Parts: sequence; structure tokens; C-alpha cells
Amino acid sequence: MLLFVVLCGSLWAGSGVTASMQQPPAPSPAQEGFVPIDQLAPKEVLPAAPLVIAAYSVAWIAIFAYVLTIWKRLASVEKEMAALSQRVASGGRR
Repeated sequence: MLLFVVLCGSLWAGSGVTASMQQPPAPSPAQEGFVPIDQLAPKEVLPAAPLVIAAYSVAWIAIFAYVLTIWKRLASVEKEMAALSQRVASGGRR
């Protein structure tokens, strides 16, 4: 039984070597040399402009939202500082 397993394993491993030793497929004319572009097969092309516009839109919206939150926080800090300066000027606690 062990001999059978060893023989099957060696045959299976040998088949991978044989398959890898086969010759590669013949190169296409485009790989062999110069081929004019009008003779090449058309490829799918995704225009980049809509993606760039979307990326910049998202970035500007994120920047605007960040600046808006900073502006609101700064306004609340200024309000607290004004209240604090009034308390200090009046000389007492509330």
C-alpha cells in the first residue's frame, strides 16, 4: 500500500514538471515587433475625468465640513472667554 502511495505521488509530481516544460504559446504580433495602433484590438477605456472630479468634490466637501466645525468650536470658545472676562471684571463668582 505504501509503495502504491509513493508511486502515485511521484507520478502526480512528475506530471506538473512535464506540464511546466511545455513550450509557451506563440507570441502575438504585438509582442514580436511594431504594430500600428489602428491595427490593435480596441480595449475598454474608463475615462478618468469623472473619477477625478468626484475625488476632488469629496475632498473639498470634507475640507469645508472640517473648517465649519472648527469655526463653530472657535465661536463657542470666544463666547466662553467673553463670559469669563465679564466675571473677572465684575470681581465675583456667579
